[in-house]
Amino acid sequence: MPHLDMNAVVGSHDLLLVTLDTLRYDVAQAQAEAGRLPNLLPPGVRWERRHSPGSFTYAAHAAIFAGFLPTPVTPGPHPRLFAATFPGSESTAAGTWVFDAPDLPTGLARAGYHTVCIGGVGFFNKLTPLGSALPGLFAESHWEPAFGVTNPASLERQIDRAAEVLARVRGPVFLFLNVSALHQPNHHYLPGTTGDSLDSHAAALRYVDRHIGRLYALMRRRRPCLAIVCSDHGTAYGEDGHVGHRIGHEVVWTVPYTHFVLERHAAV
Repeated sequence: MPHLDMNAVVGSHDLLLVTLDTLRYDVAQAQAEAGRLPNLLPPGVRWERRHSPGSFTYAAHAAIFAGFLPTPVTPGPHPRLFAATFPGSESTAAGTWVFDAPDLPTGLARAGYHTVCIGGVGFFNKLTPLGSALPGLFAESHWEPAFGVTNPASLERQIDRAAEVLARVRGPVFLFLNVSALHQPNHHYLPGTTGDSLDSHAAALRYVDRHIGRLYALMRRRRPCLAIVCSDHGTAYGEDGHVGHRIGHEVVWTVPYTHFVLERHAAV
């Protein structure tokens, strides 16, 4: 993964964080190797195998929003892109952007960014106090049933909302989008099937690939943008008898991660 001096990025670039909820590393890597993710992964961009900071959505995102992105699987310590002020932190390095705030959205807001959350799964639905906790970190947040796990066109609707937001925001933006399409139920991406499987999980990822390019194009129209694309955790489809996540299994802890710069292209 190329080294980034985040102190040069923050302030000059928009920031896009996309979490592909429940996406497994093995599925993501197999689809990439088969050439089925041409839009999600721009030319020359590859997945990196990493470990999630949490085994389910709330835990993983609470860590991510504190600056703890998925960790490389090789022995560390590994310098982080973002870090809250914390005495003795071994992963805060010269290129780390350090914020004196309890969470990354607040830190970026203090640095002049407009922070936006476009939710997907239930932890972002704002229907309960718990479902409001993570969205509440942002200056504005959006969720509706069409963004959720039961809508086969969820990502399209989420990107529609992103387009509306970006059209009225002129200054630097930190846009977070939680993609719900990978999460169970995902069998609707394989017509004729009634149960979720690794095949439908992969089909959901191909659906994401078909539409994510529109989001990248929206970000390119503004200014250079650092895009961070990763899974928050994986999920089990019967491995060792397990189904789902919030368990300490390899398929849950191991996730795909990448970051890359989208250069400004106003004509896109």
